[in-house]
Amino acid sequence: MAQSSTETDWVSRFADEVIAEAERRAPGKPVVVASGLSPSGPIHLGNLREVMTPHLVADEVRRRGFEVRHLISWDDYDRYRKVPAGIPGIDESWAQYIGRPLTSVPAPAGSAHPNWAEHFKAAMVEALAELGVEYDPISQTEQYTSGVYREQILHAMKHRGDIDAVLDQYRTKQKPGKKPQQKQVDEAELEAAEGSGAAAEDDGSAGEGGYFPYKPYCAECGKDFTKVTSYDDATTELTYVCAEDGFTETVKLSEFNRGKLVWKVDWPMRWAFEGVIFEPSGVDHSSPGSSFQVGGQIVHIFDGEQPIGPMYAFVGISGMAKMSSSKGGVPTASDALKIMEPQLLRWLYARRKPNQSFKIAFDQEIQRLYDEWDKLEGKVADGSVLPADAAAHTRAVRVASHELPRTPRPMAYRTLASVVDITAGHDEQTLRILSDLDPEQPLTSLDEVRPRLDRAENWITTQVPADQRTLVREEPDTELLSSLDEEARQSLRMLVDGLDTHWSLDGLTTLVYGVPKVMAGLEPDAKPTPELKVAQRTFFALLYRLLVTRETGPRLPTLLLAVGADRVRELLAV
Repeated sequence: MAQSSTETDWVSRFADEVIAEAERRAPGKPVVVASGLSPSGPIHLGNLREVMTPHLVADEVRRRGFEVRHLISWDDYDRYRKVPAGIPGIDESWAQYIGRPLTSVPAPAGSAHPNWAEHFKAAMVEALAELGVEYDPISQTEQYTSGVYREQILHAMKHRGDIDAVLDQYRTKQKPGKKPQQKQVDEAELEAAEGSGAAAEDDGSAGEGGYFPYKPYCAECGKDFTKVTSYDDATTELTYVCAEDGFTETVKLSEFNRGKLVWKVDWPMRWAFEGVIFEPSGVDHSSPGSSFQVGGQIVHIFDGEQPIGPMYAFVGISGMAKMSSSKGGVPTASDALKIMEPQLLRWLYARRKPNQSFKIAFDQEIQRLYDEWDKLEGKVADGSVLPADAAAHTRAVRVASHELPRTPRPMAYRTLASVVDITAGHDEQTLRILSDLDPEQPLTSLDEVRPRLDRAENWITTQVPADQRTLVREEPDTELLSSLDEEARQSLRMLVDGLDTHWSLDGLTTLVYGVPKVMAGLEPDAKPTPELKVAQRTFFALLYRLLVTRETGPRLPTLLLAVGADRVRELLAV
């Protein structure tokens, strides 16, 4: 008996929980799910899980007829903490801005955007549109500087003793020389999680004047190296001093908009303010004393409840270490969408439970992933797909409101990559080769295989090292040809003689595998034996050396089609 979708599909299970929780907390109101992104540097594919997890759940809730708001909070009022490595257009001179809000830091040189935050937000905004993610953006700079959170800030200051008591439960008192132990979360993982909230930010200033959960930005230097020294609840007069320049100022917090709550208070305040029902958190928030754990208690001070939501695991890249936005060079959603269609990227996030880590392929593995995707599409088409796989496929190809644009004739990615590799992107030659793949249904335009063709071309040109690219010989390798024995010469003649009658992808596949069989005295359709497989590999290596100078390359049938029959005859003439 087939399993129900709620037994097989993690998105449906969370949607059930979210709807039940929303009806308990706020019946009749829109269901609110949330994500938070800090544009402190490139927003990488690990950070994308912070968006895709609630997006997929929100989309399922929408499909069921409920009104949903997916909030994406841009934490652009966070402090600029360090100069990330490997970012074009910046150098160590940007260190002078450490401590300022991200929206008060200049964008990298040459950027079209007004500040650091907007520069790094832009690529993510574009990628989310391509991925079909519908959301309500919230700039925390705008929220704080316009006074939207004024009442919440005053409330937090009034209840600073209660907040301090909660935080004090988690403040570790270490023996000298001992480092805090954090189960499940290692230093590299904490480093990698920087893009989703300032998990490592301090929890407020405590001194002679007591504990204060608020950080002003200095009026003199614009930075947050400030410490609140006194506060009067009755008048809301607040005095701070800046450690950077010694500047001190007394302001009325009821009229002051140049500062923010510390992260461990800011996050639960927003849960209560927005009425968030569902928000996932990264593994960096899972340890005792982390923002999510502490926030679950502090949120009650704001008369709110902690959202439900899973801890999500890390996303890796084939052949790369864990991602950290501070180190530069980490792939973003925009980078991924240059080499894969939105459906494939959505599928990678939809098919794995949030607590399961997975990798996104920028290397040769992308060809296998595409093969797997095409196989899934075939199973969906013929009705043999399993329920959980069908659900993940549905979530990949459409959102509640519409289906994502797709390639009209999705030819195999590895085939397209091989062809553009050989043709170096020459459109007329590419169209000729792709039309020869299926002579009974030839392509009339490359638009039929776009955008997949463009993604494959981008992958070849940006991700495949030059020494792995395919270069077809200009002239025959006469030295190698003259050294061949009669058996090898006969096998080449047999291949060349069969080109005309086998000139299609399937035909050439039969031909190249069949020649060694016939040479061994077998029928062309004989099942391969271990000895025959050795003979086939030897024959294939010879063809590669004669055609492209190496012993490996694109699949031979595709390569032969790409080179063209006349040139194959010329290069294999014996």
